[in-house]
Amino acid sequence: MYKPQNILILIEEYAKYGGYGVIIPIHLSHILGFVISFLLAIVIVPLVRFLCIKKGVVDIPNDRKIHKSPIPRLGGVAIWLCTIITFIILVLLSWDYPHGNGLSGILLGGSMMFLLGFVDDIYDLSPKFKLGIQIGAALIAFLLGVKIDALFNPFGNPIALGFWSFPLTMIWLVGISNAMNFIDGVDGLAGGVTIISAVTLGVVAIYTQQPISALVAAILAGSMLGFLLFNFHPAKIFMGDSGALFSGFTLAALSVTGVLKTVTVTMLLPIMILAVPIIDISYSVLRRVFKKSNPFIADSEHIHHKLIKAGLSHNRTVLIFYLICTAAGSIATIFVGASRLYAIIVIAILLIMLLLAQLSKVKKLNELQDSIVITNELSEKQDL
Repeated sequence: MYKPQNILILIEEYAKYGGYGVIIPIHLSHILGFVISFLLAIVIVPLVRFLCIKKGVVDIPNDRKIHKSPIPRLGGVAIWLCTIITFIILVLLSWDYPHGNGLSGILLGGSMMFLLGFVDDIYDLSPKFKLGIQIGAALIAFLLGVKIDALFNPFGNPIALGFWSFPLTMIWLVGISNAMNFIDGVDGLAGGVTIISAVTLGVVAIYTQQPISALVAAILAGSMLGFLLFNFHPAKIFMGDSGALFSGFTLAALSVTGVLKTVTVTMLLPIMILAVPIIDISYSVLRRVFKKSNPFIADSEHIHHKLIKAGLSHNRTVLIFYLICTAAGSIATIFVGASRLYAIIVIAILLIMLLLAQLSKVKKLNELQDSIVITNELSEKQDL
């Protein structure tokens, strides 16, 4: 079991798994990545929102959807940009690309998922076409090292999967990607679940000697936290398929490279960490199959829809999912002896999310965002 004792051990481990040319202690790199991506998101998300309004790329309300007015829906562009830019900044600071551990597969596969979602947000692609591209993205990640090679065996040596590594990995990557897309139906839900899941994966990855996976998780959490400032109810922008597929794929890949690469870890750990999206997609698919309807066609019968129809508010519905996700993450961290660190970090993150939720409701902040949009529109008209 990996239990870091001091900073020197952390630095040694970081160097072993693709350390930086410029000495950046692992604990600082994670914090730095989180902070940079968070600050970038605060700047980039409003710009993306402005461009969506300008170009008319908005989500139109209908009987299935909860919101009552058109909302910009390309928040995934900001999430992806902040994640990639932050990673590039850290690579430039280190003068070294941290090879290995499936990192290239995570970045390329995730970016492919983002592009698919981006095009789908604009042109509304067919389910079959989207599934084909998703399989292609998962295949790229698999070929670049994101694969479930073996499963933990409590009664002896790990069980080598051999041929079955490929289908199991593909189902996991594609399934979790879509699962995150499925729960993106209430303001702040998918974003908050992504943050809590990324934090959990990051903590577990540190304790299982996978610091690069932990770094990517920290960057994703920071990007999503900055996005949430504009996505809490009432949302000013949606992440769209681009954000949901990117974050879902990244979490799925990180659960493989940051958790399952350690032979002492059971498959139950990533299932616990990603319990919320797994439960929702399992319930939704089974329900649709039993009703003999297309499992890929969206409806308004998800768990979060039912909670709101039962009388719960948006915020209480989201809070229930946050608490379930946090509880599942707590159980997972107990297995690797990281419960204390996880408790400290997740409580801090939840408090920050609570603060951002309150800030998102500040009238002056909303007026400032609207004035920026109006000012930009007027200045462009004057230029014309």
